[in-house]
Amino acid sequence: MDVVRIAMESLRDELESAIIYGRLADRYRGSSLGEKLRMIAEMEGRHAAYWSRFLKKRGVEPSNIKPNKMRITLYTILFRIIGLGFTLKLLESGEEKAIKTYIQLLESPELSNGEKEELRKILEDELMHEEEFIGEESRFREFIDHIRDMVLGMNDGLVEILSVSAGLAGAYGNPFNVAVGGLIVGIAGSLSMGVGAYVSVHAQREVRLGIFSRILLASRHVPEIFIDRVRQYMKRKGFSDELSEKIAEETVRKRELLARIIGEEEYNVREESLESPGRAGIYTGSAYIVGAILPLIPYFLLLPIPLSLPLSFIIAGLMLSATGFIIAVSGGLSIRKTMMELVAAGLGSATLTYTIGRIASLLLGIEVE
Repeated sequence: MDVVRIAMESLRDELESAIIYGRLADRYRGSSLGEKLRMIAEMEGRHAAYWSRFLKKRGVEPSNIKPNKMRITLYTILFRIIGLGFTLKLLESGEEKAIKTYIQLLESPELSNGEKEELRKILEDELMHEEEFIGEESRFREFIDHIRDMVLGMNDGLVEILSVSAGLAGAYGNPFNVAVGGLIVGIAGSLSMGVGAYVSVHAQREVRLGIFSRILLASRHVPEIFIDRVRQYMKRKGFSDELSEKIAEETVRKRELLARIIGEEEYNVREESLESPGRAGIYTGSAYIVGAILPLIPYFLLLPIPLSLPLSFIIAGLMLSATGFIIAVSGGLSIRKTMMELVAAGLGSATLTYTIGRIASLLLGIEVE
């Protein structure tokens, strides 16, 4: 393990994080959130000081290691575009990487006992830091979930209409025909997606509410059955018989708690996951039509097909990258991998559809100039 290289990377990361959190704190100055962000910025500064001492001890001049200004600027821009909730999620992914690295270093024989003790304190800070993330992210959870619904709807619109327009471009030589045909399909798809999302979420909500209601009603008359169920759940989780018994008895006295435990353990249903059907339908349908219109812009401008087609692909590729980024951040996935997969799938599908359109045009003679 190259501890010097790891220390240099860690120093740069801590310096960048201190600056980013400091800027976020300035944006929320005077609020409790701003104070938390300022505290985290100062914490990251202390971590950077540790790595500076670490490197000096090994003959490396830490002042030569500078923060990446481009990364700092990127986070500042992203904050303005995607808001604090997603920015915290993105920063959290870096914190998780740091935690894994520090754990590996604690097992290295190249660190002295004193260095390991300091590193343990830093690890504690990072874990506490992670807890702060969880608390703040919960405030933005509904917003993040709705943004994710919109992004997924936009992604569907992008891929489907890009494929349709590419196929039409392969069959027809008139950009206006492609634009109108793609728009008709986009409107139909938007209505279908919106209604489908509403019906799906409404059905799920009714089922989940029905489960909670049934458990609450049944617990009034046959509480002993639920006591035994909760007791068994707690035992499977590793609690002692005595504590499992106490938890079970407590849940019968608090029936809402009982309904949550039975719902989660037996039916995999969480009360906080109940989404509004109306919002789901509106967000999904609206995002779909936005995603559908974007790849059609060059055709609506009546640019020649040889120019409209590649421009449409470029616009779609950029938007697919953006949607992949948001999906990866909100879901804790690999950003690069998710973006590449979405772009490859979307553009690959459109290329295949264009090829089919060209073949149909040649075989059937339906090309219109």
